[in-house]
Order: sequence, then structure tokens, then C-alpha cells
Amino acid sequence: MSQQKGFGFGLGKMKELAEAFKKAQQVQEGAKRLQEELEVMEIEGQSDDGLVKVVLNGNQEPQRVEISPEAVAQGAEALSAIVTSAMKNAYNKSTATMRERMEELTSGLDLPGM
Repeated sequence: MSQQKGFGFGLGKMKELAEAFKKAQQVQEGAKRLQEELEVMEIEGQSDDGLVKVVLNGNQEPQRVEISPEAVAQGAEALSAIVTSAMKNAYNKSTATMRERMEELTSGLDLPGM
């Protein structure tokens, strides 16, 4: 008599699959909360000399720029470099914040590739 073999999907595999779905749902819910937090978060970057500040939200959308009179007095070319420096600083802080929040969201979930 030949034994019929199933698809190799016993109770242990079903339990693993159910756990995987549960983890995916947790990540989805956490991602939604994170998205809401990022929309209202303000991340400030500034130039090395502190004469210009750039504020982004957590989604890296510009919110405002604050330029000191001292920066304006340096002329257009210098002002451009100062603003660029502040933008880069804000961007770097923003990406680091997003990375940290994603790591918090996925920590302990044992997801492959994360």
C-alpha cells in the first residue's frame, strides 16, 4: 500500500503561518502609527554656524526655514551654502530618526531581511 503524502503542511506549519500573519498585522498597525507620528514630527537641522535653521517633518517635507540677518548679510553665494548645509543637517537627522523608528517597529519580530 502506498502512503499518501500531504503537502507537508502539518499543524506545526499552520501554527508558524498563523504566527507570521500575526506579526505582519502588528507591523502593519505599527507602521500606520509611525506614519501618523512622522507627519506631525518636527526635525530641525542647522548650518554649522547656526545662522540658518531648516525644519522638516518626519516624512522629510520642508516645514520652514529660519534665516538670521547675519546670514543674509554675507551675500547670496554664502547664504546659499549656509542654507544647503542646514538642509543636509536636517535631512541626515530625519533619515536617522526614520531608521531608528523602523528598527523599533521591527525589533523582536524576527523578520527575514529586516
